Amino acid sequence: MERKPANGPYISTRIVLFVAEDRDSCELLCLDLPHAEAIRADLPGLDEVEPAAAVARALGDPTRLRIAAAFPEGGELCVCDASWIVGHARNLVSHHLRQLKSVGLVSSRRDGKLVMYRLTERGHTLVGIILGAEPPAPAETTASARTGVSPHVSG
Repeated sequence: MERKPANGPYISTRIVLFVAEDRDSCELLCLDLPHAEAIRADLPGLDEVEPAAAVARALGDPTRLRIAAAFPEGGELCVCDASWIVGHARNLVSHHLRQLKSVGLVSSRRDGKLVMYRLTERGHTLVGIILGAEPPAPAETTASARTGVSPHVSG
């Protein structure tokens, strides 16, 4: 890329160097320095992208993604239900739900002796994007709120 200043000769803003042949990289290093520096100046710092990276890691685990995928249809679930749905031990599911909660993808509330989990709005959105379908909106009411009786209460 060449630019002509208003009152002077053309000035090259490209740096070109020969680089050893490698199938996964360019054979020439051709850097448009002003363009690259402008992009670099706007690039967020590592401290700014770490929260997003933590979310990506959380949903990058197949077990956690499968657990999170159970929620769009299930609405609010306790660990026992989530564990049965995904076919893993309660302690493992509980651990994964804590990981999802720590990055803001699920929220929880205590219901007597149970802890009920649900995807946050952000969790619904990201799980839908990752799985390639827009998830249904979070359930406004749970079975216990609709009937007034928790399905986990034994009589």
